[in-house]
Amino acid sequence: MASRAPRSSTREPRFPDFTGDGAYRRELDAGGRVHIDRPLPFLVLNRHADVAFSLAQRLATISPSNLVWPAGDDADREAMARVSAVLAHQRREFPRFLLVSLHDLPRDPSLEEASPRLEPFRFLLGATADAPAQAAAHALQAALETICIDLREAGVESVDHAFAEPGLEPLADDVEGVSHLSLGLPQVYRVPGSEGVYPQILHELETKVFDALLQAFAAYVGESSGKKPPQHRALGRSSYIEAAVTVDRELARISRSFDFLLGVSPINTLQALAQFESRHGEAEPDFRYRPLTVSPELAKRALYAIDLRSVEDPVLETLFREKQRELDQQLTMLQCRNCPEFRYASLMQYGAVETSLLDEARQLLAHVADPGADGGDGDACIDCHAVQAAADALIARYRHKVDVFKADTCLREDIAPGLMVSGQSVLISTATRMRRARLDALLQHEVSVHVLTAVNGNQQGLGIFGAGLAGYEGIQEGLGVFAEYVVGGLTPARLRLLAARVLVVDAMLDDAGFVDCHRLLHDDHGFSDRTAFNIVARVFRSGGLAKDAIYLRGLKAVFAFVAANNDLDPFWFGKIAERHVPVVHELQARGILRRPAAMPEFLTRADARERIRHIRAGGAFVDLLRGAVPC
Repeated sequence: MASRAPRSSTREPRFPDFTGDGAYRRELDAGGRVHIDRPLPFLVLNRHADVAFSLAQRLATISPSNLVWPAGDDADREAMARVSAVLAHQRREFPRFLLVSLHDLPRDPSLEEASPRLEPFRFLLGATADAPAQAAAHALQAALETICIDLREAGVESVDHAFAEPGLEPLADDVEGVSHLSLGLPQVYRVPGSEGVYPQILHELETKVFDALLQAFAAYVGESSGKKPPQHRALGRSSYIEAAVTVDRELARISRSFDFLLGVSPINTLQALAQFESRHGEAEPDFRYRPLTVSPELAKRALYAIDLRSVEDPVLETLFREKQRELDQQLTMLQCRNCPEFRYASLMQYGAVETSLLDEARQLLAHVADPGADGGDGDACIDCHAVQAAADALIARYRHKVDVFKADTCLREDIAPGLMVSGQSVLISTATRMRRARLDALLQHEVSVHVLTAVNGNQQGLGIFGAGLAGYEGIQEGLGVFAEYVVGGLTPARLRLLAARVLVVDAMLDDAGFVDCHRLLHDDHGFSDRTAFNIVARVFRSGGLAKDAIYLRGLKAVFAFVAANNDLDPFWFGKIAERHVPVVHELQARGILRRPAAMPEFLTRADARERIRHIRAGGAFVDLLRGAVPC
């Protein structure tokens, strides 16, 4: 679903016609605001004092249907008039309606920063006696009692009389079918004796309490209508406000200001190979890099000037915050290019090689037969022009089915032999020479996974899904290699190359040098000088990039995902990590995400479906891979 910008602020005294086509959002004359995402049978209220921060106000603000206002006689009168108007309008569709009052509990004035005691971690819950309100209260209490933050477990105290804002009780009593629930929130996120906050505790508390409120809303809907939502998070916002679009645009602007992989990849790989060979493989070659197109320091300053909390959606805020941190790490790596610190920054981004993955890589190298010469005979090989023509043809087939599938190819002299994707562009090195038998598998990897997910992600209204959610690369490369596997193109040479990358990343992180790693592949595992050089050069670019272990790790993750009978559909909505699959389900349930515009071509093939059934049947990862190639 495309973004829906809030309508411009007005000063209307009445609640205007609300069709549900886009969010209704209005400022109040005496201060405050009403926001209604769509027709819903509940309204969250918060009357706040003039304080630096209020968790109750924040939770109300991010709710899909809310009214917040400052304490004061004029603001109270206007707020109650708005509540009355909302009730009159929304109850046309919902005979039963829930009003939820959120308020901050008072702090313990005896606590100081050095005090050994802490604010009580106790919520105060009240609800009217009707069955729907009691169902909501029970669900809310159960959810709140599962919260544990900083080794502290939350408690819930029930009260007979719910807290209510001035004027709310007589208003609600005059309207049949109105339930009321109130929740007092402990200020455990406050620094004792000051107005300061503990940001991590605050963020965790906000996220968990908001989820608990959604569970309460779902229970109320189920009890009052008999039709409980398929999942409680479906009751979150179904559209994002303009602030979310602005944040997304700013993150995209900073992301576009540099191309990370091009920035850390050498531009003289062929010359470096010749130099290495002239030195008989006894000295590390000299790599040269493109000048940076961005000042990492200035980009970081702009990155952290973005107000992520303005998006008023905990899920989107989390996605944006993860991406902000990932961009920060990439900029740090660019700052440390060709310095010893680079590999440690790389380690933070991509992680170390786990023991199980290293063992599986060694097994593959030991048991998958060496295919022989790297290039094969001349008749079996194709050059960059043939690769480009085939890539253009595949893109044209996708565009014939889906007109938004706009992608292009270009030949580049400044990248190492092979292909890489940047956005919706396939970059092909002019030095590329490959077996024709590998072409289909390679293009399914690059076009049917990398380009396709960029195209689909760019249709979601937020560019972050096309550029990639934080940590997406592992599963993305795993899906690419998975595509090679299911089309029958995961050759012995390719498997050995992926396994070799894992070994070299692990050795590099263990302080082995370029020459040592080259000898490891050439002397111990039988790789040719040139193939060993290309593998090691990728890993040692810019000082040591741990990225190349993600291909085999990602493939293993995809195999495990498929073997567990999970559907791969969430991965085609855009570029996401496996941990984002529940997020995709939630945003889809809320109506925010569109169905993928295009689906991978390889999934329609009978042999691919048969290989997927083979994975689902079970088996060890290495055994499945070994069974796919002649050994």
